[in-house]
Amino acid sequence: MGTNTEENAIPQRGEVEDRFKWNLSRLFADEGEWEKSLAELEGLLPGIESFKGSLGQSAERLRSGLDYMTRVGILDERLGSYAHLRLSEDAGDSRNQERFARYLALAARVEAAASYQAPEIQAIPEAVIEGFLAEEILREHVISLRKLLRFKPHILSEREERLLALQTEANQTASKAFSALTDVDLDFGQVETPEGMQPLSQSTYSSFLIHPDRAVRQRAYSQFYGRFASHRNTLASLYSGSVQLDIYRARIRNYPSARAAALFPDRVPEEVYDNLVATVGKNLDALHAYYELRRRTLGVDRLRLFDVYVPLVANLKVSHTYEEAVELVIPALAPLGEEYCATLRSGLTGGWVDRYENKGKRSGAFSAGSFTGDPYILLNYKDDVLRDVFTIAHEGGHSMHSWYSVRSNPFQHYGYTIFEAEVASTFNEELLAAYLLGRAESDAMRAYLIGKQVDDIIATIFRQTMFAEFEQLTHARVESGGALTVDSLRSEYGKLLRKYFGPEVALEETSDLEGLRIPHFYRAFYVYKYATGMAASIALSRRVLEGGEGEREAYLTFLKSGGSCYPLESLALAGVDMANPEPIQAAIDHFRELVRQLERLS
Repeated sequence: MGTNTEENAIPQRGEVEDRFKWNLSRLFADEGEWEKSLAELEGLLPGIESFKGSLGQSAERLRSGLDYMTRVGILDERLGSYAHLRLSEDAGDSRNQERFARYLALAARVEAAASYQAPEIQAIPEAVIEGFLAEEILREHVISLRKLLRFKPHILSEREERLLALQTEANQTASKAFSALTDVDLDFGQVETPEGMQPLSQSTYSSFLIHPDRAVRQRAYSQFYGRFASHRNTLASLYSGSVQLDIYRARIRNYPSARAAALFPDRVPEEVYDNLVATVGKNLDALHAYYELRRRTLGVDRLRLFDVYVPLVANLKVSHTYEEAVELVIPALAPLGEEYCATLRSGLTGGWVDRYENKGKRSGAFSAGSFTGDPYILLNYKDDVLRDVFTIAHEGGHSMHSWYSVRSNPFQHYGYTIFEAEVASTFNEELLAAYLLGRAESDAMRAYLIGKQVDDIIATIFRQTMFAEFEQLTHARVESGGALTVDSLRSEYGKLLRKYFGPEVALEETSDLEGLRIPHFYRAFYVYKYATGMAASIALSRRVLEGGEGEREAYLTFLKSGGSCYPLESLALAGVDMANPEPIQAAIDHFRELVRQLERLS
């Protein structure tokens, strides 16, 4: 099984061979074990209530309560991970929908039962809690408690916290409806190509956009966005509801804005976000120059949005089976040491990965690490998409980050932030790019790979910054009393498309609908971390490639840090300071140099 199945049909889940699926037995051996554990979690509910009113009595009592919640948390995460992964592999299966819904319902009850704990701990007098924290008995909980105490200005009363906890399941509605509509219900049909009729889906769309036939790209683009156009009002309403929910949550917890609320947990100043947008904004001439180079290379009168992903090196066919892709990725990561590479190879070939597309499967890719089980990876791998080889390296970076973090931290603070996660993933892509360039046997291949690096920086720094700017604009509009309608959303997004792509790139009538199809927008104000993460990874990968054992160990120490410190602190220890715009500017300067190299090779 590879890019396409027999007769180019997207297979049903049951038609996919087991060896191409992830092995979830490390989480639960079977459905019966999951059901038993769900009942076990429900049985732990009364115990949560038993600590109410006593957490401030002594360090010992606080430790007992926290240890109990650790037990609850590990089981809760394990159950949720399994339910989420099963839903992701086939969202059209009613059994997966039901399982996930049942988990969410119980998780909401757990959260509601525990809602008294944060305000109760916050209410412990400062002198008393400081005395508790100094005792050895709370050593494993100190970091998580310090983080909790930082939230004191934003913790509500016990009754209010319980009411918010009871909303957890209902608050998933916009996101779940968006996913059901775009991943399951929308039928994108088939596209006529010289190779025959090919199925168009959220996953295969990327393959069409790199097709050498411009007419195929245009048909796929028009057909793809035509489907979204027919649901534009529904999509706008769902996104508007998500934005309103973000603002409601921020206001009820006394944050000055939804963005401030989103950045607070990572202790990231809003200036970091603003620095990113401003630094990228003043360097858009570099991006526009690249698009002009692309226009000349492709030989078109005017570049259009369906032209911006096709490889610039004509007639260069690149295809790798999944197994071949793994054999490219692992040697590329050799600078990270034998343990890293051996562990990742075993995972990529031994049950961590769900490899190929099937009906109802979530589009794109992700890594889902948890304290128990393996750090699983969902892919929709295509043999003929080089980006998918990089995706293996990318998601492998996430999974190895989880692997190291789990083995170096207790459950209470093993979880790292997305800010840090995006460094671990794009770092691997940088090493893979350097490895492939070193093996390139022709100028055409070098141009192809440099073009890939350029495209990745565009996708990860420029595009994600555009998304971040859109999120800030939409939330600010509502926060200032405005409304989000399908027309206002399309207008704002259209302005950003013109700003980032420049005056020489022609927009299609439906191009501004792209802002309504981005799943990341349903988890507001985190896409900026992709951009900052890539800037950090460019700096750190150079340190490791050009350095020695010390640089490698510093990077591995970063991977092992988990949630033991805040992201700007952990990255500073690894060797990069993201509190100022210099790494962003350096990454864009690197982009300019890549474009110059590409122009010389064109």
